[in-house]
Amino acid sequence: MYSKSKGIIFIQRMLFWALYIFSGFILYSNKGILPSFFITFSRIFYPLSIFWLQIRIKKSTNFLPIDSNMTTSQLWFNLLPVIASLLTVMFSITNTFFYILGKIINS
Repeated sequence: MYSKSKGIIFIQRMLFWALYIFSGFILYSNKGILPSFFITFSRIFYPLSIFWLQIRIKKSTNFLPIDSNMTTSQLWFNLLPVIASLLTVMFSITNTFFYILGKIINS
């Protein structure tokens, strides 16, 4: 039972990374479907988000390591990469879905 769940988790991660890498390929190789601000934002933070997500997955820690003893600067230092990475993931995958949908409709 334990190895079966590890296998499922591995397949889910591989599918997510394949989709995310394909989204990056679409993001950098084609004209974006989303407004230019979102595309520019995603192109800037996409490489950083890959490293940040991989570090979070490997460490298996909380996505937002926040506690009550943190100063304001520590809080922002922890929040900004999370927010930027999550927005980049959403924008790049949304752009890919719109790109694929546009190709299906136009063909």
